[in-house]
Amino acid sequence: MPMQRLDGRGPHHLRPLSFQVGWIPSVPGSVLVDLGRTRVLCTAVIEEGVPPFLQGSDQGWLTAEYSMLPASTGERRGRERGKPDGRSVEIQRLIGRSLRAVVNRKALPGRTAWVDCDVICADGGTRTAAINGAFVALSACFRDLQARGALRSWPLTDSVRSISVGLHENQILVDLTYYEDSQAAVDMNLVMTGSGRLVEMGGGAERGTFTLEQMQAMIEAAQEALGRVGAAQEAALSK
Repeated sequence: MPMQRLDGRGPHHLRPLSFQVGWIPSVPGSVLVDLGRTRVLCTAVIEEGVPPFLQGSDQGWLTAEYSMLPASTGERRGRERGKPDGRSVEIQRLIGRSLRAVVNRKALPGRTAWVDCDVICADGGTRTAAINGAFVALSACFRDLQARGALRSWPLTDSVRSISVGLHENQILVDLTYYEDSQAAVDMNLVMTGSGRLVEMGGGAERGTFTLEQMQAMIEAAQEALGRVGAAQEAALSK
């Protein structure tokens, strides 16, 4: 019998998901992501210049930064001044890799796309919400540049979306809250393109082990959920 989750969802159901495009009026590539009680502000801004290793290459670059605001977890965290902590570095590298997988950098010669993801409220799934919002913010930023005739060609080759999936009491759950994540025997995050190609899959067993069959079932549940994430992204960008 399917378990009843604390928030009333079915095992394979997402929390309420929305993307508010243009949340910062002065930044076209700004998006507020609401995923249940998790809330992330994502912005995308293009600047002139590229890192030294790309100078003279006729290519652009894309990089991401991720941070959690001091009160995002209910208890004050110290601000990350100077070098970010290991978790933030890991997540911002994941966001950057995920976006670069669907960006043709030759369409941005000599320019860098800066994507910033700031967690306002955290209840699990902050990295997946950040990736999903970052893609919407980057799309909105590129759309603005295209409207102003500031693009050589359209930079996006595909879309990208992400979701968490876990195993709790032999029940597959998608889009885990913080409590569910802390109790899960297995916790994984998937990043895929809209065409169904994997960008990254990470996670493992927290308690005991799991089978290849269970892993395949989790991937299939995540793929179904990713379709709903993609639909929400498209709906937000169509407004």
